[in-house]
Amino acid sequence: MTGPATMRAMLFEGARAPLRPSRISRPEPGPGQVLIRVSACGVCRTDLHLVDGELPHPKTPVVPGHEIVGTVAETGEGVDRFAIGQRVGVPWLGFTCGECRYCRSGRENLCDNARFTGYQIDGGYSDYTVADQRYCFPISGDYTDAEAAPLLCAGLIGYRALTMAGDAERLGIYGFGAAAHIVAQVARHQGRRIFAFTRPGDHEAQDFARGLGAEWAGDSGDIPPEPLDAAILFAPVCALVPAALRAVARGGTVVCAGIHMSDIPSFPYDILWGERRIVSVANLTRRDGEEFLALAPRIPVRTTVTPFHLAQANEALTQLRDGRFSGAAVLLPDHSDQ
Repeated sequence: MTGPATMRAMLFEGARAPLRPSRISRPEPGPGQVLIRVSACGVCRTDLHLVDGELPHPKTPVVPGHEIVGTVAETGEGVDRFAIGQRVGVPWLGFTCGECRYCRSGRENLCDNARFTGYQIDGGYSDYTVADQRYCFPISGDYTDAEAAPLLCAGLIGYRALTMAGDAERLGIYGFGAAAHIVAQVARHQGRRIFAFTRPGDHEAQDFARGLGAEWAGDSGDIPPEPLDAAILFAPVCALVPAALRAVARGGTVVCAGIHMSDIPSFPYDILWGERRIVSVANLTRRDGEEFLALAPRIPVRTTVTPFHLAQANEALTQLRDGRFSGAAVLLPDHSDQ
């Protein structure tokens, strides 16, 4: 082992408790794994679901964080995709078995034995992390590490959600946070029209959406000026499903893009009738990552980030919960004092 034997990490030890600043042993890469010196880690709403106890059976303790950007510090036996010093990104999906019917049919995002970064595998709220080389991506373009971090989940899940919206021209986006501010740029690049829905009275978020090309922005319960072809729900709010169904035209699609959502209330069949449909997004595939991370620099997608020191992870999560910043929060480990 080269480098320090221990590292700083923010540990999740149980639901509804603050993450605990800790110093733990630095991991070593096993066969097929890379050790990554973390430069930046995005703070995702899924991390909130973890600390709020809304995701079942997490590993405890676990280091959260699954929007990781860093450089390869060491490689395990058999690693052939990455070299020491190469910049890489690590997403939410951290392992698949490669053998179940989903993996064999190109639907590895539904793998029976999948494991997830920052949930069942230690993630990036730390100085270092270990990742399966199969589920790392090279990071190109002129992004800083902090700017690139939100691409690894907000960008990838948003991209998968956008593909599930089909060829919708009039696209509604509910919840204008990290994922929405990225997917809006991709959608505009594709020539789609954007209608943004935010928390009631959140004029700052509505102005942010207009600045990214939304031609209309309003409250989440509003009816848009014309029917939508599809709507993507990034906000995990149950009541938005029937609201979005009322907003989409016949044949329209409502895409639920979060890993967790509160229970959907009952609604009358007539707002689903007319071949409207509701679909969910589950995780990502490596193909999603390869396609999106090649596309983002060409558009180019620009991320809006609010930086926090690693030790400020709890404050970043609180501000995310309260909607106190536009775009994405990113944790930045300080390696200068190791």
